[in-house]
Order: sequence, then structure tokens, then C-alpha cells
Amino acid sequence: MPYNYPAEMLIVEDNPDDAELILRAFNKHNLSDRLYLAENGEDALDFIFCTGKFSERNPDIPLRVVFLDLKLPGLDGMEVLRRIKDNPKTRKLPVVIISSSREAPDIKSAYDLGANSYVVKPVDFSNFMEAISASGYYWMFLNESP
Repeated sequence: MPYNYPAEMLIVEDNPDDAELILRAFNKHNLSDRLYLAENGEDALDFIFCTGKFSERNPDIPLRVVFLDLKLPGLDGMEVLRRIKDNPKTRKLPVVIISSSREAPDIKSAYDLGANSYVVKPVDFSNFMEAISASGYYWMFLNESP
């Protein structure tokens, strides 16, 4: 499956309801045309590293940020984060964890592995939309990438 458009953000989220809310939040800042949604860790890594079904993706179009859920089927978010940060080509790629977990060990592990931010999914719809929208805006328009 060739990938033809220049995504700048990768959203890794297996829950369709949460994915839809994230897409709506990014739509608020007209960011939805700049993203790709992966539903599992394997697809996320294939997309990032231009392998597997994304082997035709142009590696010269860099991602600006990855929004990564921790609880994914198969390869979990911590392992995806580890592989991104262990690779010299992607080590500086910003990764924002988006998780329902407020557990201190999860937060500590994510930061120890190199996460750039950790956002807890709010239960309240409007708070969730605002948190995600602000995060997307920050990483796309305010943050200066290396």
C-alpha cells in the first residue's frame, strides 16, 4: 500500500473513539491533512522507518511529532518509544505520550525512554479536545525542530 501524501504527524491510537476525538481536535487547527493514523505499534514503526507496507513512503519527508498511546495491541507503546529513541535517525523525533494511565511507573518509564511529553487523556470530552488541540498546535507551529 503506497503512501502518497506528506504527513508531518503520526498518531498511534488503537481506540477508534479516542482516534476520532484526536482527529477532531487537530481539525480545529487545520492539522488533519498533515497526519497519518496507525492503529498498532507495528504499523507505527513501519511508517516511521519506511518499511513493510510503508516501504514506498518517502523518508526525506520527516515527521515533526508522534502522538503515541501506550496500551496498544501487539507491540506496546513503550516498545515503540524505545525503538524510536534507540535509533540514531529518529532519536530526536519528538514523541508525545497520550495515555489514560496516571500511574507513576508508566510516566517515569516513558520519560526514562525519552518521551518529550506525557498527556493523560482526560475523561471529560472538552478537556480532552483542548489538551490534544493545544499539544498538536504546539508541536506543529511553536516548537522548533532540530
